[in-house]
Amino acid sequence: MGSLAWEVIGVIDTEGDRAEWTFAADPGVVRTARAAVRRQLRTWDLDSVGDTAALLVSELVTNSLRHATGPIGVRLVRPAGLSKVLLVEVSDTLPVPPRERPARPDDESGRGLQLVASSSRRWGTRPDGAGKTVWFELALPG
Repeated sequence: MGSLAWEVIGVIDTEGDRAEWTFAADPGVVRTARAAVRRQLRTWDLDSVGDTAALLVSELVTNSLRHATGPIGVRLVRPAGLSKVLLVEVSDTLPVPPRERPARPDDESGRGLQLVASSSRRWGTRPDGAGKTVWFELALPG
């Protein structure tokens, strides 16, 4: 598998079922974050949303790499009482919230938040202690 730059903080089983990781701000983190998300969703028997969740996490982690410095957090939560929802959060050290912007046809970037907005149930941002968290919800089947 090679040397991947990531540190697992832990998988925490609580009422809402959660998994949380912190990754170094390294280019290989995008692939590693995708793999961690897919692996956890497989464990929870949620393969049906694995591709979408991994794609959107890739977009948000890439944004964090481009615009922030320091560690990048990824968290999956199956909220207690909301059995049909998966909450996904990506945190970084930049306090400025991302802005959705129109991308021209020849632009090589700028579509990540549009993808998050169109593929998720809902999404948003919130400040946290040392930066911000961008979150989205995916509807679960069943």
